[in-house]
Amino acid sequence: MANEKIRVGIIGAGGNTTKLHIPGLQAQDGVEVVAVANRTVASGQRVADEFGIPGVTADWQEIVEDLEIDAVCIGTWPYMHAPMTIAALDEGKHVLCEARMALNSDEAHDMLSASRQSPRCIAQIVPAPHTLAFDQTIIEMISAGYIGDLIALDARIAVGSGFPNPSSPTHWRQDRDLSGNNIMSMGIWYEAMMRWVGPMSNVFATGQAVVSHRNDGAGRRVAMTIPDHVDIIGKMEQGGQIRFNVSTVLGHAPAVVDVCLFGTDGTLRLHQAGGDPLTLYAGKRGEDGLAPVAIDTAKKGAWRVEEEFINAIRGVEAVSHTDFTTAVKYMEWTDAVTLSLRSGQSIALPLMG
Repeated sequence: MANEKIRVGIIGAGGNTTKLHIPGLQAQDGVEVVAVANRTVASGQRVADEFGIPGVTADWQEIVEDLEIDAVCIGTWPYMHAPMTIAALDEGKHVLCEARMALNSDEAHDMLSASRQSPRCIAQIVPAPHTLAFDQTIIEMISAGYIGDLIALDARIAVGSGFPNPSSPTHWRQDRDLSGNNIMSMGIWYEAMMRWVGPMSNVFATGQAVVSHRNDGAGRRVAMTIPDHVDIIGKMEQGGQIRFNVSTVLGHAPAVVDVCLFGTDGTLRLHQAGGDPLTLYAGKRGEDGLAPVAIDTAKKGAWRVEEEFINAIRGVEAVSHTDFTTAVKYMEWTDAVTLSLRSGQSIALPLMG
């Protein structure tokens, strides 16, 4: 399809889809967004009117089965990602699927298998975007031996955190039936950290739902079964250990992001406090503490998901952020965290194979 028009159908037009995916796709040469299916025809029509999309349907299967549509962008909640992705791939359509990949790693493996059975179709998961500006610099510094051998990765993530608020509304991310086994933002941060130092080899986790219940839209008391505070420890495949805390219930947390990579020869720190920008710091053995790292503009990654997806369809480049194989690894890790929380035991990775 190097020079042919690519027609894209949208399934699920939530926040990221309308903010990023639709405008990003429409900005690509030779791409036409031709149809949208949302939870209701009325909401789909509003999106179609806003972006000049000609087709609206209440049935996502109509988009998947439309012979004139070449690719789909799936922006629904995670519980529908697997059935929609597999159906689209079975119909020979390229797939750009919003993260989280699926409800669990079993579904993720089914999606990976479907992609392998349709090798001419591009299959891409929307990547974790928050560290894109720093990833290449961190990877190159580690690969060049800046930190030496990894001793420990110490990560504390408190984005959106504050004192517990039981009166806050229930979000879909707090509903396991819609969200699956992922917990808060831990999956996207693990995806980012895997880019730097690879995957973990085992997981032990403990956590709690500090806000133990909320009232739903009908005023009923609903138990919160997904933790809002979790601690994860384990070993890395490359050597070294990890200590990883994610919480949304810490009042006056000193930093919203604090990720340190301690090595035998140097230390890297990705840090963000309050409203300050995310900043990379580094220091070698013998130096007087950490200093900010100036990120080379040529190495500063940015959001280009839709461009990469279309380029991959045209054969211009391969998917790097994020292919299904990589996404399955973070889905297995997510399941391992949940298994450890339930069993009180350390869980070895990978789960399958």
